[in-house]
Amino acid sequence: MSDKENFSNLTINQMNINDLPEIMAIERESFPSPWTRGIFKKELQSTNSWCLCVRLNSKFKSVVAAYIIFWLVANEAHLHNLAVKKEYRGRGFAFKLMEAMREIALENEVAAQTLEVRESNIEAIKLYQKCGFVVKGVRPLYYKDTRESALIMWADLEK
Repeated sequence: MSDKENFSNLTINQMNINDLPEIMAIERESFPSPWTRGIFKKELQSTNSWCLCVRLNSKFKSVVAAYIIFWLVANEAHLHNLAVKKEYRGRGFAFKLMEAMREIALENEVAAQTLEVRESNIEAIKLYQKCGFVVKGVRPLYYKDTRESALIMWADLEK
């Protein structure tokens, strides 16, 4: 799809099973060890899981441009997965999804947000810092595929 496509609006709403072909394509282009369709199906069925996506809508079609999956559990919002389709990166969609996570967490009286991120993922780290996250620790060799460590980041939520 080119930038010539005339999208009339952007929405953020619940992911559903019919979105999985588009979600899987984004997942494969975004991560060295992508989640499987089965993992996404389990997330869609979990009562703790929030699965949202950014949709670009025109008169004729709707395209999934980005998605986020996080859990609300133990008074925390824990980010599990966030990705943006390559052709739509740099447009603020990841930030919008992080803001949606924050709003949902606040609505559910959650006190903090947390995530793990690859040490080398500088763009993601910048995004998370922009959203108020700070590094609170390291999980050595957290990512089995690359043997890379993860930074543990936290953000307190103000009511």
